[in-house]
Amino acid sequence: MKKCIGLLTLLSLLFLFGCSNEVSNSETPEKEKQPKNEYLNDYVSNPQVTDDRTLLEVGQSVSDEKGEATLKAINPVNETYEIGPIRLSVKDMKLIHLRPDYSLIDYFHVLTHDEEFDFVKVFVEIENTSDEKVNFAPIAMIETSLGKKLDWEKDIYLEELNGEIEGNTTKKGNLGFIIDSSKDLEWIELTTSDVFDKDENKIHDSQIIKIKF
Repeated sequence: MKKCIGLLTLLSLLFLFGCSNEVSNSETPEKEKQPKNEYLNDYVSNPQVTDDRTLLEVGQSVSDEKGEATLKAINPVNETYEIGPIRLSVKDMKLIHLRPDYSLIDYFHVLTHDEEFDFVKVFVEIENTSDEKVNFAPIAMIETSLGKKLDWEKDIYLEELNGEIEGNTTKKGNLGFIIDSSKDLEWIELTTSDVFDKDENKIHDSQIIKIKF
């Protein structure tokens, strides 16, 4: 009789352990899949640059098939700027150290010959509040506190945020720029393009936006 009770107790414990382990294993991946910010819910990961959405604390790293990224600095900016009919929202700014996968080395060699490097990126949302198509670039030029100047052609994300935007529509995504050195980096200064109408007439001046780390 004692042997039967002992056997039943052991089987109960094994069943309970199995259930709790199954729950914990099923919950963890689901939590990891959840975006940390609502504005990233429908953002599609860039095909060339490691997805940094989970990097929210300095020192964190993430790896995927595109390489390994480590967060060096972050500013959850969340500021909106009115530039004529354009409503430009800068959601966040990050300084990231990237070690691209070997398969992507040639892609980045156009901009740098280093096998790993630092870059500054911003996530923006662009809304055309008018009924008419306009032309606009959220970053025409970027300058850092270390004196580095880069134009829009050096963007590593290439997510088609520059150019035409239809009336009453929104575009969002990342723009990123490789910098030679990030030591003692204090701020970046973004200069947008002017805003042009569908006939290429300027309808509003550019704006300078300074963001501190």
